[in-house]
Amino acid sequence: MRRVRVVVRGRVQGVGFRYSTVRRARQLALRGWVRNCADGSVELVAEGAPDAVEALIDWCRHGPGTARVDQVDFRDEPLGEVLAEFETRR
Repeated sequence: MRRVRVVVRGRVQGVGFRYSTVRRARQLALRGWVRNCADGSVELVAEGAPDAVEALIDWCRHGPGTARVDQVDFRDEPLGEVLAEFETRR
């Protein structure tokens, strides 16, 4: 298992980025969450098989077609709270 925290910057709010992230993460059988941040970025935590986590990070580098991703930062985190599924948080 691998757990990462990802911050995506660019035109990523108001373009379906969170919805698309949830859909892609569930396709990859990941658990975690995604939310909009006050600074205009999108933050997410994803946990699951290492190759699936890497696939989500790669997807975040372009996001949905309506997004413009300028920067993706991520860091590995220790496994922590048990995450039941992938969801949107406020």
